Amino acid sequence: MNTGIISKRYAKALLAYVQETGGGERVSAQVRELLSGRDMSGIVLEPELQRFMEMLVSKGRVEHVRGIFHTFLELYHDSIGVVMVTLSVAAPSPGLEDRLRPVLEEQFGCRVFIETTIDPCLIGGFVIEAGDRQLDASVRHRLDLIRRQFIISNNRLV
Repeated sequence: MNTGIISKRYAKALLAYVQETGGGERVSAQVRELLSGRDMSGIVLEPELQRFMEMLVSKGRVEHVRGIFHTFLELYHDSIGVVMVTLSVAAPSPGLEDRLRPVLEEQFGCRVFIETTIDPCLIGGFVIEAGDRQLDASVRHRLDLIRRQFIISNNRLV
């Protein structure tokens, strides 16, 4: 069976379950933590998530858990009218999220959840990704554009 179909089917089931129990916010926060890759040893799972994980083990679907969790977060955020945005910055930038949030909320017409990651390869600036949209305002991108223009202009001279 296709991995995407499996992930979507189980993510929908988890979403229905947490909507039934009213634990959507708690479970989604814990799923984000689990996906972050931080050391989670000793963590106590939310009851809904514990029961869901037990069901995945019994069905032999544990290898799909990352895909299920990613799909669950997308579905959950869609259900509550929130757009998930990834903000990549070269170095920690205090206050950048607070300045960008109103602009992004106006652009998308709904609430925005911003997840920030540090990517030193950007050199400076930032990259915003939301679904299939991307705004690249990084120094690396600008240097790439200059390099391409230089190559194109030099090829014409030869």
